[in-house]
Amino acid sequence: MIRISIATLLASTSIAPAFAQATANAQESETILVVGQRDLLALEARTQAGSRLPLTARETPATIEVITQDELQLRGLRTAREAFNDVAGAVSGNVPGNPAVISLRGFSGNAVSILQDGVRISTSTVVQRDSNTWHYDRIEVLKGPASVLYGEGALAGVINKVTRKPTLDGRQFDALVSGGSFGTVFAAAGVNLPLSAKVALRADASYRRSDSLYDVDNNGTISAGLTASLLFRPSDRLTVLVAIDHFEDRYDATYQGLPLVPRAYARDPSDAVSSMSDLVADRALRHRNYNPHGAFSNADETTARARVDWRVARAWTLALDLTGYTAKRAFVLSDDQRFVAPTATFPNGSFRQSFQDFRHDHRFVNARATIVGDTSIAGMRNRISLGAEANHTDFETLRQETGEQALPPIDVATPRPSPLPTGPGIFDSLDVTFRSKLNQVSLFGENALNLTPRWLVVGGVRWDHIALDRTTIANATGSTDRNAPSFDPVTWRVGTTYAVRPELTLYAQYTTAVSPVSSILLASIANSRFRLTQGHAYEAGFKASGANGRFDLTGAVFRIEQRDILTRDPGNPALAVQGGRQSAQGAELSAAMLPSPRLRLTAGLSYTDARYDLLAERVGGVRLDRSGNRPINVPATTMNATALYKVTDAITVGGFARHAGSFMTDTANTIRVAGHTVVDASIAWRVRPGTTLTFRGRNLTDAFYGEFSGYPSTNVYIGAPRSFEIALAVRI
Repeated sequence: MIRISIATLLASTSIAPAFAQATANAQESETILVVGQRDLLALEARTQAGSRLPLTARETPATIEVITQDELQLRGLRTAREAFNDVAGAVSGNVPGNPAVISLRGFSGNAVSILQDGVRISTSTVVQRDSNTWHYDRIEVLKGPASVLYGEGALAGVINKVTRKPTLDGRQFDALVSGGSFGTVFAAAGVNLPLSAKVALRADASYRRSDSLYDVDNNGTISAGLTASLLFRPSDRLTVLVAIDHFEDRYDATYQGLPLVPRAYARDPSDAVSSMSDLVADRALRHRNYNPHGAFSNADETTARARVDWRVARAWTLALDLTGYTAKRAFVLSDDQRFVAPTATFPNGSFRQSFQDFRHDHRFVNARATIVGDTSIAGMRNRISLGAEANHTDFETLRQETGEQALPPIDVATPRPSPLPTGPGIFDSLDVTFRSKLNQVSLFGENALNLTPRWLVVGGVRWDHIALDRTTIANATGSTDRNAPSFDPVTWRVGTTYAVRPELTLYAQYTTAVSPVSSILLASIANSRFRLTQGHAYEAGFKASGANGRFDLTGAVFRIEQRDILTRDPGNPALAVQGGRQSAQGAELSAAMLPSPRLRLTAGLSYTDARYDLLAERVGGVRLDRSGNRPINVPATTMNATALYKVTDAITVGGFARHAGSFMTDTANTIRVAGHTVVDASIAWRVRPGTTLTFRGRNLTDAFYGEFSGYPSTNVYIGAPRSFEIALAVRI
């Protein structure tokens, strides 16, 4: 299929990947897209994220959500952040140091692991970028603790981005070009070429440019990707895949979010944010960017992978994965923006800013071997996997910060960004180089035993040996501090599924997880001396289908607890100690249905009650109790819904809605961001078989809302205003 999107006509926003088609035959494709395949929620799919065993999502005793490439394009989910935001129970934001950071089931940041093709390179706060979704065959989301599968972290869940792979089924070509509001243009193409009966090649490229996806001043962005892979299948028993992926992005004058100002000085105060100190989000500052002239954020990352699958016997398969990764990242920006009341020089008020310059040099190699068997014990089906994994990371980061004196004050109403500070001695707050060498060895196993054809018991265990060598160098003096901790956590899970009827499965699971008190590669010397935090979770739910496959419904209730997070010593507020606790409990529902051959409906709904059960912080030398407060960036409710109606054989209209409840930007819960609802719509016109033209409008009500909080609690990222786009898709 070709997806070519003509992106100049509508001066409208961002690329809305055009209306996706599900098969090579264009007429059948669009029928299937609207009518829907019979596995609407991918309950019969086998996912990498859910298990190393050949279990379907229905058999897995956990919540798994899958967004296919066709769905990504159909819903207009152009970037990783937009895709994560469309997951039931999740919200995502574009914090500069952590693009596409995600909050899931009451936890965020390092608590959610991001994988690419089943490999975890590091914590999501280090490696995740807001990459183009064009390159992914699907995005898999496993909700709840997953350390037993992927090691430390993964307390709240795992997101696995599965790249497009070659097939031997025949030639395919698809491409997309689109354009819209805020000077946004996008072009992408992909080709699958069988070179022989045993060899196939796949390559995809994408390029996006925008004046600003948020419609913010001085915030030009570029995002590009190239993924290529070669498949060699010499026999039915042996498959070899070799792949290379390269992604890069550039953000000019990185957007730090909208700085809040006192209501008394706001020219157009809104109700998007409320606070105990009467700080508000000023609509008049909606498009302002206060970063210094020349500030930027960028990343270049390359991954080389090889995988061998060998069926060594009728019931046994050996898989070997090799991964090499290298990346360079830079974050040069103003990380704190403090409002100062009006003066004669600045009658509108001003912001005083600190400044930071962070650089990452990151290298990672990983090897994993797994053997999987599908056998029987006493006549009962038994699936088992055993594996070992070893990896090494070299990570060096330069971290430099200034106080407010390095940058001149900047006017609130008419900012004229100052140039980047230069000169010796400007980095008075922080000027250090961190060097980390991380070695990890893991042994893991899973087992799924059918006690009866309907009753399945699943268990897993993992042991990790984690050895960190961490050195901090003070660049001004050359003095060093070093720590070399090691950890040996054991995590496990046990669960069960029971098929009450073929179309209804009940499940329950208990699982454990471990996580460092902060990102293990970025932890300070002091934090690297703490032990790993401990977590565990309970989950129960159901997975149901009905109406001859025209209706799928899943539901879950859960509780996650984490202990040994950092808190403050009651007798000495200056001393950080372990012993804090955090928890979240809630419920989720996901549904997809085909009420008629022309109408398809999907929806996801979640409720999360998250809190710090025991937490104290030091403020001005005083220990303040935060117990009972809600964690940052965690709304109580989220909802997403989609409706697609095929008006004629050639025209399909779509409506898309997303809702998130209010959330807090600080642990003291003094700043509250109001809940919001965003409505999008699309019209897709099949110009001819295999070619579709799509018009899309985003945020049609032009809602002014906060989507995530920034580095300081007084900065809030404002969602993009109303925008439009046009896209032409062709598939051959």
